[in-house]
Parts: sequence; C-alpha cells; structure tokens
Amino acid sequence: MKVRDKGMLKIGVFDSGLGGLTVVKALKEVIQNADVYYIADTKNAPYGDKTPEQILQFSLAITKHLIQAHEIDVLVLACNTATSFAIKELRRLYPSLIIIGTEPGIRPAMAKTKTGKIGILATPATLKGDKYQKLVRTLLQDKDMCIFEQACKGLVEQIELGEVTNDKTRKLLEQWLLPMLDNSVDTIVLGCTHYPLVSTIIEDIMQRNVMLVETGMAIAEHLLALSLKKGHNNKGNTTIQLHSTGNINAKFASKILDKTVDITHINIIYK
Repeated sequence: MKVRDKGMLKIGVFDSGLGGLTVVKALKEVIQNADVYYIADTKNAPYGDKTPEQILQFSLAITKHLIQAHEIDVLVLACNTATSFAIKELRRLYPSLIIIGTEPGIRPAMAKTKTGKIGILATPATLKGDKYQKLVRTLLQDKDMCIFEQACKGLVEQIELGEVTNDKTRKLLEQWLLPMLDNSVDTIVLGCTHYPLVSTIIEDIMQRNVMLVETGMAIAEHLLALSLKKGHNNKGNTTIQLHSTGNINAKFASKILDKTVDITHINIIYK
C-alpha cells in the first residue's frame, strides 16, 4: 500500500448485509483521517447458506467495484463466511492491498473462559469452512476445553429485518443457547458480525453469566497498527459512505451507527 498525501486511508468494507456495520462502528471509533466505503450485499444475503463458489464470486465482484470506484487502500471482509472462502484468493490477486478478514474469536475465548466450555455461534457455511475447522484443530490441540458449535440458521435474516427483540428471534436463540447454559458454557464466540446486534438477548438467556467475544474492535485496532507502519497519519475526520446492492433497512442501519444515514443503491456485475 502506498500512503496518500496526509496519510488519508480509503477503506472498503463489505458484508452480506447490516452486520458489518458493527465493524464500521469500531473503525469510526479507532481510525481517523479516513474515508470508509461500506457495501451491504443484500441482493445475495445471507451468505451463510450459499456455496463456496458463490461466496467467492460475490467477494471478487465487490472488491473489484471498491477498487475501481473508490481506489481503496484497505479491504475489510466484515464477514466470517466471506473470509473463509475468499480471503486467500483476494490476497493473491491484490498483493498491494491491506486485506483484513474476520474469523471467530476462539483464541480470546480460550483466554477468558473459566469453565473450559466455549460456545460458538456462526453461520452454517462458516462452521463447515476449512479455515474455521483448521483454526479449531490448531487452537484446541491438547487443550482441556470443550466447544459447543451452533449453526444459527435464520438468525441473520431476522437481524436484517431489524427484528432483534421479537419473540421469534428470542425463541431461536433460546433453542440454541439453553443447552449451552445447561452445560456451563461461560464464554460465547459471536462468529458472525451480525450477532453482536442481539447480544443483549443472548446475555439475558444466559442469565448474565456469560462473556461474549466479538471481533469488530480487534479488526479496527489491527488495521490501525498496520496502517501506522505504512505512514498513516491518524489525525483528522473519518467519513462513511453506505451502499447496498438490494433492499436494506436504513432505519436499523442508523440505529447501529447511532446516527441518521443515507444508503445508496449500487449495481455490481457478478461474473
């Protein structure tokens, strides 16, 4: 990455929907003197039930758009599923970009747990992915810990609708979390950037006796460290532009970012 005048960063971020805004919010808190371009690929959401080939196709097309339209220096895959199936190829194709992915925070969860019982909430695609499977095997080798994995089918769709507190969402979470509560799980990894948006309900179901591990702030701090080494001047204003490829809940997006936002619809060519 070649630093621009005054160290200004152009950061492209994408996810299948609104979940990646939890990462954008963290970036806004940590990174200064930057333009952030966020794409919610709602046309193809959710990624969690798509094939690896489809997810790679979406990721390549969005990255190409961000480079051509905004000349980004940094790409953040604010999606565990896209990271699993696309980051290796993206790094091969764009070696000059800083490319940061998202993966379930198993390592910090292992450091936090007292009972040795860790819950993993993630999309079906993330749990099946080689990247996740390799991470689990590597970190848990010879460790006296127990992992409770749960594929949360349907949860992203509820969150995209802004239905984060209704009965249907709570019943889905109870179905997945009560067995973890019964098994003394004390730390839960939120393995999708959407899931922090239902953290209050998760804590309630787990009777407030749980530590939640999410990755937004870790991504922001990692990017800051990398960009400073490249000469970034982390002083100044940071702007955010939001784009979507399909329908999106703008009211909920504003709630996530704690400010009224405008979202521009864009067309991306998927090959």
